[in-house]
Order: sequence, then structure tokens, then C-alpha cells
Amino acid sequence: MSAHDLQQQQQQQVRDMRAANIVEDDDDDDDDEEEEQLEGEYAGDDYYGSDVSNDSGTESMPWIAWFCSLGGHQYFAEVADEFVEDDFNLTGLNSIVPFYKEALEMILDLEPEDDSPKVPDVSIVEASAEQLYGLIHQRFIVTRQGLQQMADKYQAGHFGCCPRTYCQSTNVVPCGRYDLPGVETVKLYCPNCQDIYSPPSTRYHNLDGAYFGTTFTHMLFHMYPELVPNLPNKIYTPAIYGFKISEYSRCGPRMQWLRVKQDPNLLDAGGRLIQDEKDNDDDDTK
Repeated sequence: MSAHDLQQQQQQQVRDMRAANIVEDDDDDDDDEEEEQLEGEYAGDDYYGSDVSNDSGTESMPWIAWFCSLGGHQYFAEVADEFVEDDFNLTGLNSIVPFYKEALEMILDLEPEDDSPKVPDVSIVEASAEQLYGLIHQRFIVTRQGLQQMADKYQAGHFGCCPRTYCQSTNVVPCGRYDLPGVETVKLYCPNCQDIYSPPSTRYHNLDGAYFGTTFTHMLFHMYPELVPNLPNKIYTPAIYGFKISEYSRCGPRMQWLRVKQDPNLLDAGGRLIQDEKDNDDDDTK
């Protein structure tokens, strides 16, 4: 191979190396541009979820507002701080709730005192705070302010609707069958059929019914009678090939009178039919 050919071969190798370096630089530049683009698109809170923004938001939230915003706590009303700070409204709760003082300080966002006993685990105080707030909530929702909050939530349909077909999606309200905690979970009361049902969502199946109590539901419709639905009284009638099943049959309808609602205008103060009283008076005069 001549010296001229060798020189040309070396120059070609140099050109190939330069071209390879240029391609690598272009690839690096493209990668850098893609990374910058990704950083610009995903550097926000949306890409990482809203954990950071939520944490910064919840840190500034009061405990009561944070507690009511948790999943499965939509049934709760926000108890006013003034109600919690009044010792009269908390009478007797210190004998029911463990770590009562620490739980109350957590609810009111107060710093624990130096002479307070050491709590072995913060989760214990959190559980006590949840129970204490639930029992305070039971007392708050029968006040004028609490009833107004729950009435607004009822009208907005926050509690769901009745599963019974003939109730035509009547709104329901949470209630409990017991006033002491730890007995039964929350139920939903329908003012149309006047029956109770279990919440359809499993997130409420661990919510204690005592946090709403036995009084609130009926106090609500007593104070706000305009919330009681006025629907036609319909009862399902079982039939075979279009023929009604006899009440004396084993599979026939039983005790349908339980769902029959009387017109309030036809009842006296004692809840008895006025027509029946007239009939009894006529019988007495004969």
C-alpha cells in the first residue's frame, strides 16, 4: 500500500470517528431534552400524586376538619370548637373514653402539658380521640346548630338513598340502635318506609352507630317536618300468573299492615282513628 493510500485511509478513519462523536452528541442532546421535558411535565404534584400537597394542606387543617374529611367519615358533621370546649357538654365521657385528657387535647389541637403522663403509643390516643369525638358528635347533632348541618347534608343526599323500590330513592339519614359505643355499627333510616338498612358501602361498616345515637333521626324530622317525604303508600303484592297469593298461604304476604301509613289528619292526639272513635261513641249511645 502506497503512502498516499495510507494517508487517505487515516483521514477516512478520522472522519468516521468525528461522525460517530457527532451522533453520540446528538443522542445525548436528545436525551437531555427528553429529560428536561419530562421534568417540566412531571415535576408538579399531579405526577407524584397529591401526597406532598395533601400533607402540607392537612398540617394546617384543624383536627376536626381533618377527621371529617377522611374516607368513610362523610356522615359526620363538624362539631363547633365552642361546643367541645364546654365541659357541660362532655359530662360523663371521661369515664367511657380511655386517655380522655390526651384525646381532648388532640381534638382541640392543644399542646400536651408537661406533667401529663407518657402515652405508650400515639395510635392509642388517636383511637381514643376518634371515640371521644364520636360521642361528642352524638350530643352535638341534637342541638340546633347540629341539626341544621345534618339537615343540609340530608337534603344534599350525602347519606345516600333508600334501597326500597317504592320509596323512590328517598334520602336516608344515619342512625344508631344504641347510645353506648361498641355495640353495633351505623344504620341508615328511611323517613318514608320508616325502616333501617345497612350502608351499601363497606367503608361505613366499621362506623359505630353510637356516634349518631337513637334520638337524632327522629329529632331531625320532628324539627324539620318539611323534610318528611309525601309519597303514595305502595306495598308490593306477590302474585302467580297474575293472581294474588292468599294471605293464608305459606308463601303469601304477611302483616302488610305494618307498612300502611295512616293519614295524620285522620288521627287524634292519642294516635287513634277519629272515625273509630265516632263509631265507638255511636255504639255507646245505642
